[in-house]
This record gives sequence, C-alpha cells and structure tokens, in this order.
Amino acid sequence: MWKGTVDIWRRAGHVAQLFILVTVAFLLLHYLHAGFGLQLVAGVLVIVLGLIAAYQLARRMARRAIWRLRNRLIVAYLFIAVVPIVLILALVFFAGKGIIGQVAVYLVDTELSRRERFLQAEVSALVNLPPDNPETFVRRFRMRGPGLPDTEIVLEGEKALRYPPDSDLRVPDSWRSREERQLSGLILRTDGERRHLYAWAFASHDGNTAVAVAPLTHEMLAGLVPKLGDVNYTPIMGHIQKSHVPSPANLFDFPVSGVVPVTVPTWETPDGSGDLLLTVDTRLSAVLSILFGQKIKVFGQNLSWGEAWLAVFFGVLILFMVLEVISLIAGIQLSRSITGAVHELYEGTQHVKKYDFSYRVPVSGTDQLAELTNSFNSMTANLGRLIVVAKEKERLESELAIAREVQDQLFPKDVPFTKTLELKGVCHPARMVSGDYYDFMKLPHDSLAFAIGDVAGKGISAALLMATIQSTMRTQINTATAANGSYKAPSTAFLVSNLNRQLYANTAPEKYATFYFAMYDEERHALTYTNAGHLSPLLVRDGKVSLLEPTGTVVGAFPFAVYQEKTVSMEHGDMLVAYTDGLVEPENAYGEMYGEERLTELLIKYTRADSSEIIARAMEAVVQWTGSSELQDDMTMVVARRI
Repeated sequence: MWKGTVDIWRRAGHVAQLFILVTVAFLLLHYLHAGFGLQLVAGVLVIVLGLIAAYQLARRMARRAIWRLRNRLIVAYLFIAVVPIVLILALVFFAGKGIIGQVAVYLVDTELSRRERFLQAEVSALVNLPPDNPETFVRRFRMRGPGLPDTEIVLEGEKALRYPPDSDLRVPDSWRSREERQLSGLILRTDGERRHLYAWAFASHDGNTAVAVAPLTHEMLAGLVPKLGDVNYTPIMGHIQKSHVPSPANLFDFPVSGVVPVTVPTWETPDGSGDLLLTVDTRLSAVLSILFGQKIKVFGQNLSWGEAWLAVFFGVLILFMVLEVISLIAGIQLSRSITGAVHELYEGTQHVKKYDFSYRVPVSGTDQLAELTNSFNSMTANLGRLIVVAKEKERLESELAIAREVQDQLFPKDVPFTKTLELKGVCHPARMVSGDYYDFMKLPHDSLAFAIGDVAGKGISAALLMATIQSTMRTQINTATAANGSYKAPSTAFLVSNLNRQLYANTAPEKYATFYFAMYDEERHALTYTNAGHLSPLLVRDGKVSLLEPTGTVVGAFPFAVYQEKTVSMEHGDMLVAYTDGLVEPENAYGEMYGEERLTELLIKYTRADSSEIIARAMEAVVQWTGSSELQDDMTMVVARRI
C-alpha cells in the first residue's frame, strides 16, 4: 500500500504535489488561527495551484482518453460533423423560439395599441365636438366600444360628462398644465399601497378636458389576441391564476415566451415612470395559426396553414435527425473498422516485439486495410523464417569459428630444421575456413617433407577433406620408420597413391583435391616430388623460372590413378615456389586474371628478398589487382629456398 501511495505521489506531478502541500499548510493556518494576511496568501495559492493542477489533470485524462486511434477518430468525427450540426440546430431552436416569442409580443402590443388609439379617438371627439346630449355619446360609445371593459370616462369644462355615472374619476391637475393636447397609452395608478395598470387616453380643447381609463387584467389581456396565450405585465400584475396557453397540437409544439421592456408613466406625476416587462406565454402552433390562419385539408383533417407548415417542418427535421443518426452510426462503424484493423495490427506488433512470429492478425474484408493486414502477416511470417535462418547462420558461424580454430591448429606452427633448406608457408582463407592445404613434416637424418594442396569446394566440407589429407600423409610418414628405429625413405609416388585410394574409398565421388608432395634429402640436396594435378611449382634459378610439371592426376577422383615421382637437385640460391589457384586466377574489374606471368615477374623482381616478403608482396599484388579487400579464393603459398 505504501509503495502504491508513493507511485501515485510521483505520478501526480510537481504542481499537484505543491497544491497538496499548500492546501495542508492553509488548513493548518486556519485551525491555528494565523493572521488574516497569511491565510489570504495561502488561500490564493491554493486556488491558483488547484486550477493549474485541474487543468493538467484534465489534459492528461484527455490524452489518455484519445490515446487509442478509435477514440481519437470518434472525437474528431464528433467535432467535425456532430458538434456543428448540434450548434446549428440549437441556434435555429433558440432563435426560432425567440422570434416566435417576439412575434407574439408584437401581436399583443399591436392589438393593445389599436384599442388605445380607438380610445384616444373617442376622447378627442368628445372634447372637439362636445355632444349636445351626453347620453348620445354614451350610447354610441357602448355600441362602438374599444374592446376595453370597465372603461371610465370623465369630461370637464363647459360641458361635463361622467361614464359610468357613479365613476369618481378625475383629471389630475398635473396633466392639465402639459403642452400635449392628446395623450394615450399605458399608465400606472396608485390605489392605497398597490399600483394598477390602465390603458388611458387624454385630450383637451377650448377649455374642455377629457380622460378615459380602462383597467388591464389577465383575462382582458389574454383576450386581446384570441387563443394566443397568457399576457402579463410584471411585476405589477402578479402571477396568473388561470393559464390561457393552448394545449400542444403535437409532440413538437413547444411553449415559447416573448419579453419586451416597457416604460409606463404614473398617473399622479407625469414625469414619473415605472419599468415593466411585457411577457407573452404561448405555443408555436398558436402563433403560426394566427399568422397563417387559412385552413387546408390534410389527410381529411382541417388544419391551419401554420399547423400544416409546422408539421412539415418537424417532419423534415425528424427525417434530418434520422439521417444524421444513420450517418453517425455509419461513421462510427467505419471508424471502428479502421481502428479495429489498426488495433489488431498494434496487437500484432506487440507479439512481434515479444518474438512471437507465429501470431497472425485476423483479416476481414477485401479493402486496403485487409491488404495491409495480409502484408503484415506475410512480413511476420518472413521475419519468423529470417529469425530461424539467422539463428541457423549464427550456429553455423559458431561452428565455423570452431572449425577455423581447429584448422589453425592443423597448419604447421614450426618449420623442421635443416642446414641447407629454408621453408616458409602462408594460407589466407577466403572464408572462415579454408580448402587449401599446406604442411611441413620432419624426416630422419635432418631431411624434411612438405606438401601443398587445393581441395575442391570451400567451407567446412573442404576443410574436413583437407584435415583428412593431412592426417593420412602424417600417418604414412610416421609408419615409414621401422619399429627398430631404422628408416627407409618412402616413395613420394607410393604415398600419393595410397592417399588417392583412401580418399576415393572414404569420401563422396565429387570430393577430390590437387596435391603436391615433396621430400628433401639433406645429404644429397635433392628434392623428390609427386605432383597430383596441382599447379606446377616455379623453380627460380639464376634469374630464370622453370616449371615442375605434374606427374599424375588429382587425388580422390579415380581409384586406380598412377602417379610418378621426379627428383630435382636444389643448388645454392635456388627457390621453389608452390601456390594454389587463388594467386593466379583472381580477376580484375575487366575480367582479366592475374596469371602466372605476372607472378613470375614478381618472383624474379624479388628473388633476393626474404621468403616472408616474397609471399607478402605476391598476395598484396593479387589484392591490388582485384581492387577488393575481399578474397575471391583461398590464397596459399609455400617458398622453399636453398641456402
């Protein structure tokens, strides 16, 4: 638990850690009743650090939420396709409600203004053309009434009139002195502690003054525009006791409200005023029915044009929303198909990361993602095979390294000592192991034998055949010494013939080798040799070069091959150079071989040089000829110099 708490504390980040510490410090300051200044500073730091920590936490959670490609595509789709449409619909919805509400206010205000103008006309007629008989005006007023119930009228001046007769309405003195001769609209009157709202009209002419007022009630205002809804002037008129908002025509017949501020003068003080709000509560269908009142038949039902238009509008809106939902589902499904394939590929990479190349990603469909999945599966299969090949190659390289170490042990480390013959041999393999062969063997009476060969092929099989040749020849040399210690020099032709028979009997038919074997007699300074199909060694004497021709065919190919031997006298200063084809057959960039002529010229040029230098010069010349540091074939060279 403690380890988990420490991990949470480390992952919280520096800002969150500082926020926690400052919060603890603030609580301590509060409970210890520290100074107000310290608590204020600590509180401000808590708020600032809390906001920063909350922002970082929200950002980290958002990054984690959209880490998966599927979530990121869905979020992008929502921002690109859904959010703008929702905002547009919200704009249309609220703008439509606001416009319809203001239209409802306009209808109410227009109708109320019309009745106020009618009341103004009656009052103006009363002061301009005072009737001879007040009862005639009253009768005509009742017949033409302005649609304002409980209207009170008072006429003062040369003639007086009061309607109804028991009305106590009087013209305020404050209104008599105003320059305007005709006034109408809304007015506030104080009755005790409450104020009431009236529609009123005022006119004066030739000393006659007339005033008409009509109280405004919820019922009266609701009847201004029939079937519209509730009309209220707040806060004067208070709450509506009985709602006149019509019932919804359908599921989408939303209620709407319109509001407009109104400044109303006061009855007692002309310059005083009160600020009211005219609110109209109605429904969408009610306003449209008033605006588009024509009736049409739809599926056998009589509907107003507004109701029909509203039904069509919401039908199109429903269709639009259905299409949007279908598009959203299709987009999410398409995103899921894309991200599903990506997720499967991600799982595949995790398996590959764990060296599980047998895992295959499920393939669905025939689109480009399916092709990508197939390519990934093919790639993992190929990687699996490559890993197997690489491991096999690593195993072979390890075995080759061991074989190279073994082969290095087979090459002679020491040169047998003789008084009159100097030997030097070098082998540079083209690969890890070489198919070339050379060996030095000590013989009794300070004599020696040496051999050089070139096994057909390269690699381990050639190296094994080379080891077989060496062991066979050394065994034959060792058995040449009698058990009683007497020694009789064996025939080189006999030894090579035995080698040929053993190789043929114990190796595959395609395995053979060129072989040159020579024995040097220290007493006679004579070199007896048998050349079994090997390149003719070069004998350099007095600045001239001669070839020691072959005396038989290759070993290991034919069981009854016949070999001969020859003897050549080694005079003082003579140099015998035996080599493999790796020194004369390499080609340059133009396909030309290095050849025996160039090797011969090099030997004549460096005749007096040390044997090691001659070998180094020869091999360096071949490398320069090819123009590549990589050898085309094994290069082996043996130099025997008479001293």
